[in-house]
Amino acid sequence: MPNPPPTPRQRVLVIDDDRKLCRLIAAYLDPLGYEIESVHTGPDGVERAIADNWHAIILDLMLPGLDGFEVLKQIRHRSDVPVLMLTARGEEADRIVGLEIGADDYLPKTFSTRELLARLRAVARRSVRVPQTPAAVVVVRDLHLNADARSAVLGDCPLVLTPVEFDLLLALVRAKGRVRSRDQLLEEIRDRNYEVFDRSIDVHVSALRRKLGDDARTPRFIRTLRSAGYLFIDPDTE
Repeated sequence: MPNPPPTPRQRVLVIDDDRKLCRLIAAYLDPLGYEIESVHTGPDGVERAIADNWHAIILDLMLPGLDGFEVLKQIRHRSDVPVLMLTARGEEADRIVGLEIGADDYLPKTFSTRELLARLRAVARRSVRVPQTPAAVVVVRDLHLNADARSAVLGDCPLVLTPVEFDLLLALVRAKGRVRSRDQLLEEIRDRNYEVFDRSIDVHVSALRRKLGDDARTPRFIRTLRSAGYLFIDPDTE
């Protein structure tokens, strides 16, 4: 009996000027089925990120040439690849800025290798996860979501969403007309077993509103219910 084909290795780009840390990450992840490539400046990171296909990117905040925020902005103009931001600066304000720009998760540089692996697997898994539901296509007004293709179209305009934003929008749309608390949304979208700070949901909802052209004061799609959570407006009951 012929041997089964080998499992494809997960390709991860590490953008970090700490060459020793890059070598340590590669040495840890390589035996676990990851193919690691490292670059050490912001401009080189942008170039490699958009020139090839990656399962995930590990991105440092403090980089020569361009900082990690600017690198992430430029990546997001071209790609929705999962991005795990890695930084020595762990302040909540930095995490919020990273999430607003399009990071999928944030990890301080005091991480353990096991935590790095868990978070890397989570952001990469989310980008290819197939929802366990027969309703692959969901339509509300002129918004079309295809859960299998992980695509969203508003009118005739495709929406460029990060994996987290897509999962959040899909969770809200499928619960249209029903309030979802922040805790419920976190449980539905995160698919991971580590702490997520509460404001991350608010940041992602804010990003979704911008991309939907929605107004929080007179919402067409997503309504905020103070102290309760969020509700995707059901046009049939309005």
